[in-house]
Amino acid sequence: MSEQKTIYTAGTWRSAASGAAREILDPADASVLAVVAEGGTADVDAAVRAARAAFDGGPWPGTPVAGRAGLLRRTADLLERDRERIGLLESRDAGKTLEEGRVDVDCVVDAFRYFADLVIGEGAGRVVDAGSADVHSVVVHEPVGVCALITPWNYPLLQASWKIAPALAAGNTFVLKPSEITPLSTVALIELLAEAGLPAGVANLVTGAGDPVGARLAAHPDVDLVSFTGGLTSGTKVMRAAADTVKKVALELGGKNPNVVFADACATEEGFDTAVDQALNAAFMHSGQVCSAGSRLIIEESLRERFVTELARRAEKIRLGRGTDPGVECGPLVSAAQRERTESYVASALAEGAVLRAGGERPDGPGYFYRPTVLDRCHRSMRVVREEVFGPVLTVETFRTENEAVALANDTEYGLAGGVWTADQGRARRVAGRLRHGTVWINDFHPYLPQAEWGGFGKSGIGRELGPSGLAEYRETKHVYQNLAPRPVRWFAG
Repeated sequence: MSEQKTIYTAGTWRSAASGAAREILDPADASVLAVVAEGGTADVDAAVRAARAAFDGGPWPGTPVAGRAGLLRRTADLLERDRERIGLLESRDAGKTLEEGRVDVDCVVDAFRYFADLVIGEGAGRVVDAGSADVHSVVVHEPVGVCALITPWNYPLLQASWKIAPALAAGNTFVLKPSEITPLSTVALIELLAEAGLPAGVANLVTGAGDPVGARLAAHPDVDLVSFTGGLTSGTKVMRAAADTVKKVALELGGKNPNVVFADACATEEGFDTAVDQALNAAFMHSGQVCSAGSRLIIEESLRERFVTELARRAEKIRLGRGTDPGVECGPLVSAAQRERTESYVASALAEGAVLRAGGERPDGPGYFYRPTVLDRCHRSMRVVREEVFGPVLTVETFRTENEAVALANDTEYGLAGGVWTADQGRARRVAGRLRHGTVWINDFHPYLPQAEWGGFGKSGIGRELGPSGLAEYRETKHVYQNLAPRPVRWFAG
């Protein structure tokens, strides 16, 4: 298989300066999907130079808002045109089902259109009352400059859009580094940006490993902002690398997300069925490889046995397979390493006293598959309860009182998302208000809105994506004070 040129610098597709390349594997059977360029430090430096030149001397930062919004909308239209192709690419590269790949494309379209509408709807700045008719004072927003955008392997297309759309809407240029495991849909997105008419040098792409590509971007003196989505360990390295140049940093570092179920939510058969169904969705969507996965089921003790028994029964019936095959509900893990990581967490949980109720094994056959796993009788001192597994593993803890439920849900270093299931509206509001998580769902799990901020408390990260705050991440705020009638101050006698 010939190499695909996947480094995009100053409007030109290139191979790596070193000539290095990497095979991209299909996680369903470990076959080679593509061969891509394996970039290095020289490629990063060239991409940053292109982005710097495009920002400092190119037309994009000064393009009127209508022009920037138009580019975003044209890109959204092209994504709709190519929905099936890019959804299939996302499915095969990341291992998710084809329908999940299609939905991801739809969500990317929504993000591009949201940020286009957001900037179009803004005024020319916030007028500040200086207390004098002789003064015009206004606060304006300007682009940060050159942005380094580093995205994860689980939602490569979606996470790229959450960064690219606001960065471009604000007038920035960027260098994008996708995960070296799943870069293919990101390459397709950059192609569409070029087709939509984005000037050369505004968007730059370097495929390659976190070290050296991501590390060099985070430390590069000509990068003004680094936005990273990924694991906690890598995120802390990015923050340290960025510190020497005091660049802006935005981090989304995952979560260990509670799904709290009160018994009153299951008082009816419909309520019980819905809560069980949503618990499966929370934990096992995309084989649990979701930063907001509801991997901690925290359930009222009186409901535990009935609920977990039914949950385990349904988990055993989840249909695994290649994401493009009809009837498949759950695809493989993204790599052999990720499956081995998942297996190590399950083994440690069982050694610490957890009870296996479903899954816990590889199915026969090729690919990086692992059965959806339910671990009962867990407690908060277990590694599997405290650390992010990023695999199809659901732990079960129990509570007796509302205060105990809240304490368990908040007993985590992370704070990205959480769910609360109850028929008591007063309780729903109380618990949601006490949870230290960036998103709280009441009687639901997983939906998000492009117009609502996304991000977490604690070690889940710094800053927010989406919503008005997601645009603000890519801007600097400037106060312009104009004296309309200057006269001597006479502070000094002369």
